[in-house]
Amino acid sequence: MLIEHMEIEEFIRPAEIETILAQAAATPDSEIGAILDKASRFAGLTHLEVASLLKMDDKHLPRLFQVARRIKDEIYGNRIVMFAPLYVSDYCVNRCAYCSYNDCHSFRRRKLTQEEVRDEIIEIVNMGHKRIALEAGEDDDHCPIDYILECLRTIYQTQADLSGEIRRVNVNIAATTVENYRKLKDVGIGTYILFQETYHQPSYKKYHLNGPKKDYWYHTTAFDRAMTGGIDDVGAGVLFGLHDPYFEALAMVIHNEHLEKEYGVGFHTISVPRIRPATGVDLDTVYPHAPDDETFKKIVAVLRLAVPYTGMIISTRESAAMRKDLLDCGITQMSACSAVGVGGYMAEKRRRETGVIDPDLTAQFAKNDERSADEIIHWLMEEGLVPSWCTACYRSGRTGDRFMALAKSGQIKNVCHPNALMTLSEYLEDYASPEVKSLGYALVDNELDRVPKPEHREKARQNVEMIRSGKARDLYF
Repeated sequence: MLIEHMEIEEFIRPAEIETILAQAAATPDSEIGAILDKASRFAGLTHLEVASLLKMDDKHLPRLFQVARRIKDEIYGNRIVMFAPLYVSDYCVNRCAYCSYNDCHSFRRRKLTQEEVRDEIIEIVNMGHKRIALEAGEDDDHCPIDYILECLRTIYQTQADLSGEIRRVNVNIAATTVENYRKLKDVGIGTYILFQETYHQPSYKKYHLNGPKKDYWYHTTAFDRAMTGGIDDVGAGVLFGLHDPYFEALAMVIHNEHLEKEYGVGFHTISVPRIRPATGVDLDTVYPHAPDDETFKKIVAVLRLAVPYTGMIISTRESAAMRKDLLDCGITQMSACSAVGVGGYMAEKRRRETGVIDPDLTAQFAKNDERSADEIIHWLMEEGLVPSWCTACYRSGRTGDRFMALAKSGQIKNVCHPNALMTLSEYLEDYASPEVKSLGYALVDNELDRVPKPEHREKARQNVEMIRSGKARDLYF
């Protein structure tokens, strides 16, 4: 790969972060309430205030979770955006100690042919999904940018049935050049996603032993190159467990501020994965910083307060019970019935049909939530939440600073809420079990009454009826 370094002033300064966290530990209890009040007014938090919430006594957690849920509801409503990952290649030249795909592990590596990509997409679509996150290891010989672009074209061209197409592809591939980001933009990606893994440089060096990803600064400035290449929607994340999770959370907030300052828009999404078992990963002795459940929930809630307009994603790394708890901490997106290995969806189909498990399938990490998509949709609706497969913003130009302007003004719900109900109606008609369909339409009918603008409410009712009667699909504002 051609490495290009941009001249960017260092914006992650570890000594400053450590100093802020140390100062925050002395924040009086009397000030915590004032910080929570400030956050609830969307007034913006200083670094010290974010750190104070991270370091606060657990007796403040009920109020923290209450504020986080209220902020989430005020901006995003009761919608939960659904997606599925698609792994297209597990070839990788990096040696990352926490990942089963690192180049020192011996297994039968593979990348999907375009026909296999189509087969995987059909399986994903048949679960009702409309958006995916494309995942691939870093290997320019086996998985060059042209292969990724070809996969993207295949995905967008694949049609499964009446409403069976993927309408948005987010891309989670290694840090690359401005030229390659322009190519991704031109082919029509949604969000470019990259996990920093850890912002702590000594830890980064410890866990990234070889390969291009070993270059901390090149990796950290990937979003700057993506923005320069025209991609205005980027999604960040760290792998909680590699270093002090409070350090990582505050560093991520600072990274977001850097992008806002330089490019006018910060992270569209933040993912919050915790370290999970994988081939060669020893959680007990190698990852002492892995946060426990209560600490993890606090971090997610504090991030919701610190970056209130940013979508927050949780994956099937977490258990069903934890995913339920995290909905009350501000999560807005989640995956459902994920396959986390190359060819995993077709392998699961063969397992269901023959009972034979593919011995060559290597997952990137162990999952904790094995429920089907229909079971997860049923659960969300029982919680009073609206599963959404909406992709309208990307196809209507509401990205980057345009999306954030609508989010910060509170206007985004005017289109996202009815769009969610229309995509839910598609799911209920085309993929839902009878029980889920019955529950779902009761929810849709109730939620239509809550669409605030009369003209949107009436149009949404008409569109839902067209979807239910089979006259139309893919309707949106």
